[in-house]
Amino acid sequence: MKRGLLIDDDALYLRTLKRSLERRDFVVTTASTGDEALAMARAGQPEFVLLDLKLLSESGLDLIKPLRAACPDAYIVLVTGYASIATAVEAMKRGADHYLAKPVTANAIARALLGETIEPDALDPAMTPLSRVEWEHIQQAMVDTDGNVSAAARLLGMHRRTLQRKLAKRPISSNQES
Repeated sequence: MKRGLLIDDDALYLRTLKRSLERRDFVVTTASTGDEALAMARAGQPEFVLLDLKLLSESGLDLIKPLRAACPDAYIVLVTGYASIATAVEAMKRGADHYLAKPVTANAIARALLGETIEPDALDPAMTPLSRVEWEHIQQAMVDTDGNVSAAARLLGMHRRTLQRKLAKRPISSNQES
């Protein structure tokens, strides 16, 4: 049994992933803020840490070095829905051992936490539809601007009316497409 710490500000995702990993014989504690995570890491000395890139007003990148100092032998995996080569490189420079892009299956996460190599096609056999990715990106912009459509449109680099039209539609989920 491997002991670890999951750090994410999305309570539902955190609970779901915790249950999934526990079914795979992992012992998991959770934290939703950087301060809480560092305190738990110092106290519990986890064997692995799964860290989200975006934590409300904090960056998971900024937590990698303090986590590495608190538990030097822990296997640190950064996971994000905003994957880019730049953040992957930066995560590795700061001391992360692995980097995963969401969406990622619980099986792929478990394999990463065990230090196994994950082939790109093993992450998720069905890619997320572009409309769904766009919708999630728009929703993140809306959250970041406290629901201000004009500010979100500026942030996204699109006209306000275009954003309003996109908000009026919901993307088709992947199980509805054929």
